[in-house]
Amino acid sequence: MPSDAPLFRDKIINHPPHYNTGRIEVIDFIEDQNLGFHLGNVVKYVCRSRHKGEELYDLGKAMWYLQRYIKFREKQYNEAALDRERNRASTTRA
Repeated sequence: MPSDAPLFRDKIINHPPHYNTGRIEVIDFIEDQNLGFHLGNVVKYVCRSRHKGEELYDLGKAMWYLQRYIKFREKQYNEAALDRERNRASTTRA
């Protein structure tokens, strides 16, 4: 193995080319925007979709994560609305 093999391996692992097609790395944008797991994966899969050779697969994964996040947020919203209703009902009775 050539002496620069560890450098090449580290570059492929830490800075893969399909995440470095613009001016900033995708991970830097995700962290800067504090997107979290679900939305971070949406951005990741959309950004790499045209560069990794599996565009429809990557777009499908992005859609899967987005739909899952939407369901998660809807559940949170519905639970918060129920809590508000319970609180309103309990203060009305008091």
